[in-house]
Amino acid sequence: MNQKNSILHAIFFTLTLLSAPLAFSATIPAQSAPDCAEEVCPIPSANESGEQVFAIVSPVGYHNVEMIKQALRPTTLKGKRIALVGGSFNADITHAELKKCILEKYPDAKIFLFEELGEVVLAGPFSVEGQSAKVKKFQKELKDKKIDLVIAGNCGCGLCTVKESGSSIAAEYIGIPSVTVGAPSFIAQIHSTGVNRGVPVLRTAEYPGAFSSHSPEELRKNARQIVWPQVEKALTTQITDAEIKQYALSGKRPYDETVYIGTFSEVQEFCAVNEWTDGLPVVPPTDELISEYLKFTPFKADFKIGTIAPAYRETLCYTVAANAVMSGVPKEFMPICVAIAQGLGNGEFRRTLASTHGWTPYAWLNGPLARQLGIDSAQGMISEEKNKALGRFIDLAMLNIGGYYVKENRMGSFGYLTPWTFAEDEEACKRAGWDPYHVTQGYKLNSNTITLGSALEWGNNVTPSTDDPEMIMGLLAWDITEKQQNGLGNTQPQVFRTVFITEPVALDLAKKYKSKDALEDALIENARRPLWMRTCAYYWANTGSRQDQKRSFNSEYHYLLQKEDEKAELTPTPFWLKGIVKDEKIMTIATMNKGQTPLLVTGDSARNKFQVMPGGGYATVEIKLPKNWNELVEPLGYGKIEEFWLK
Repeated sequence: MNQKNSILHAIFFTLTLLSAPLAFSATIPAQSAPDCAEEVCPIPSANESGEQVFAIVSPVGYHNVEMIKQALRPTTLKGKRIALVGGSFNADITHAELKKCILEKYPDAKIFLFEELGEVVLAGPFSVEGQSAKVKKFQKELKDKKIDLVIAGNCGCGLCTVKESGSSIAAEYIGIPSVTVGAPSFIAQIHSTGVNRGVPVLRTAEYPGAFSSHSPEELRKNARQIVWPQVEKALTTQITDAEIKQYALSGKRPYDETVYIGTFSEVQEFCAVNEWTDGLPVVPPTDELISEYLKFTPFKADFKIGTIAPAYRETLCYTVAANAVMSGVPKEFMPICVAIAQGLGNGEFRRTLASTHGWTPYAWLNGPLARQLGIDSAQGMISEEKNKALGRFIDLAMLNIGGYYVKENRMGSFGYLTPWTFAEDEEACKRAGWDPYHVTQGYKLNSNTITLGSALEWGNNVTPSTDDPEMIMGLLAWDITEKQQNGLGNTQPQVFRTVFITEPVALDLAKKYKSKDALEDALIENARRPLWMRTCAYYWANTGSRQDQKRSFNSEYHYLLQKEDEKAELTPTPFWLKGIVKDEKIMTIATMNKGQTPLLVTGDSARNKFQVMPGGGYATVEIKLPKNWNELVEPLGYGKIEEFWLK
């Protein structure tokens, strides 16, 4: 491939870092291009001081979402039909106050509040690659009610911001002006959510503080005095060219174009300014190095991996290789990096990664490739050098391929752990008589896969001091009921969890539970949580609106008791509660659903441990190798992959 000779000044990248509207705080001067008449000029290997220089390409995919032309804003709200939609973070209080404010100044306006609009009170997340039935129904209701304007909210967490902003985006797509109400730290996310889905300017109204920490009186006061003036202005003033320039600049470039030439330290500064790094030094992504990495994949440089949300960037195999180079992974890891990038496009895995609760992405490998390349599955596994390098690639892929930016659209309140990777110990699985994870998902034993997941915590491992399989299962069930999503478990009653089991514990469990499937069934039956505990979490630690403003605690208990997805039943009191609870049976809820809990044999084979990690969904991707794989890796000191097959 050609190394392009157009050397771009850093400020040009203000036009190409499309999902990071305010990416630049400074500009770094590039080395000037040589004056030559040929189409392709040689790249200098050193500067005038003799320091080595690097010609680097961009690791960021092209944001290929076409921007819509937004409808004109009205000059007044007089006589307008206005829908206040959503419902997160005490919107029942703030929206009701906004309705009063509108009608006091514009008594002939017609206001539709929540269910007054129709069955669907918000659109939910908006995707440019195909709309959900909910979005389509929401848009139909807006049209049927002849709505002129939409006010959406409230945005007070990373996930709800995408959900609530979706209503405004859905409205803008059918020509209805909107404004979205959000807490201060979520305003940037509202804007980037709009741009990444084709809306140049998604207008906002900033609420002063955290919704759920305010009393009803404070919520009403702030809605009236602070939010309402912003809402009125946002709905009645035209979108300016300056706003579009601020949020929605775009421009396409050749994927292998040289964008900067500089010394090692200058390249580090350039990448940092452009938000291409995680704060640590990177290997300069030169075309020469990228070409070496591409040899280790069956795909060509321009092979399209996908258009990856939330930034909706068109990602090519070349882009993946650029990030692999930067992360420092060995070039023979390139097939794994491609599979990780493909997994980033899976919504089941990706949907939690913007949450304020701080889901951290991680991955594990199955198949002979992991053993061939030395991906560790033993004691200290995630701290091994190769495993850490793959985790570093996930970090950079989140930034440059996905377009996740901390404090903009990746909103962890206390930040994130560094992503980790490891392998399942399939030989230990074999000794226990259990199938490895990928086989339970329908893959062949010697297929190579990587599974991406996300976790809310690293975990706190348990040491069973017994070889009784039923008691070990009971201890595992107990720990599962303790390891909930969102802290105390105030959201979904049944959640995803990954379970690490060391070989000694797996061998003991296998005496009674002849398969992972049998163990999972026993856990589903026994890992039940007292409904009273569930109600406490749902009532006093709700991630959305305050429940004590809606109903009494006892009413909440009976509400959850009747709620079908809680699966409430009168069951025997769990053994770990006997002595505290005197009743033989208590009302409990299910904490597990079938297929949501990967059980992985991995870790220290000389220790009796298990560890439960709650988190989000999973995406398993088959790793594709080039036909000449053995010939490629043999000079690097690896044996043939067939030597690592299992029977």
